[in-house]
Amino acid sequence: MTNAAVDRMLTVTLRVSRFTPKPERPGRRRGGSPFGSRSKSPFGADAGAGRTNRARGKRWTQDYTLDVHASDSVLDCLLAIKREQDPSLAFRYSCGHGMCGSDAVAINGTPTLLCTAKVRDWVRPDTPGFVGDDGFRPTGEPVDADAHALDLDALDPDTTLVIELAALPGFPTQRDLIADIDPMLDQIRKLEPYLKAAGELQVTDEGKINAFEYLQNPEQLARYELLSNCIACGVCEGSCPVYAGGDAFIGPAAMIAASRFINDSRDNATASRLTALMEPDGARACQSVRACSMHCPKGIDVGEELWQTIQKVDAARVSSEAE
Repeated sequence: MTNAAVDRMLTVTLRVSRFTPKPERPGRRRGGSPFGSRSKSPFGADAGAGRTNRARGKRWTQDYTLDVHASDSVLDCLLAIKREQDPSLAFRYSCGHGMCGSDAVAINGTPTLLCTAKVRDWVRPDTPGFVGDDGFRPTGEPVDADAHALDLDALDPDTTLVIELAALPGFPTQRDLIADIDPMLDQIRKLEPYLKAAGELQVTDEGKINAFEYLQNPEQLARYELLSNCIACGVCEGSCPVYAGGDAFIGPAAMIAASRFINDSRDNATASRLTALMEPDGARACQSVRACSMHCPKGIDVGEELWQTIQKVDAARVSSEAE
């Protein structure tokens, strides 16, 4: 792909799955997993509390056509639509640089971040049954230069290009492209994602805090450093075929949060963290599909990390049963 093609002007149609909710009736429940029960969560709180069944409201698909640079992000496109075509279109974003994770949606069926998704990587011909050179229709993954990216240089000027957008799967939709990620955040909180040290301060002979006693060597830091980059965007949750609101499976994001502290040499709560993951909707609910690893915006191999954590949970279970 030439430099001119990378930043050429394209006429693109954004096909947006829209939703406007109806006012909720008192006492009506919505949301939650079709696989999970309404019983009390093994992690303490009622897993269905505050959530009701699938939100009722108006659902429709709306097309927006605009001229953009191939190097523009999909978020840039939505902001242009918001300013110039339809101020009622609802989507969430904050930093715009892939750091906050607030703008996770499904693009062409793939959970990813709006701000890091470039138009040139995601446009596809608006042709029924479109297939790439490898014989597969490129949905569920980005059309990138290393896979089946469109040759923009050879593109017919009359080709209609589309990008399909929908709210992040696995969560209740609040409005248009805004998903309710509170279920995921609740599950993360239940695993207490904060350092639990002994609370005994090491001091010098002069009675001052000895900071050197709390330093880690590079090997200890490397065990959890990458996991600290998790931005709780929900991309791994939206990719997981088991997670659906957290009722049946506490989810990969929560397990990554727990793994970050299980792997921290300064944390003294490893045993209780592993015990918490022994619950039915914990480690044993993971089916090791590893779809969670495919599109993590921070480069975490979520599936591999979950597998390593599951091995630790199983070892802890065997040890506890042998005692």
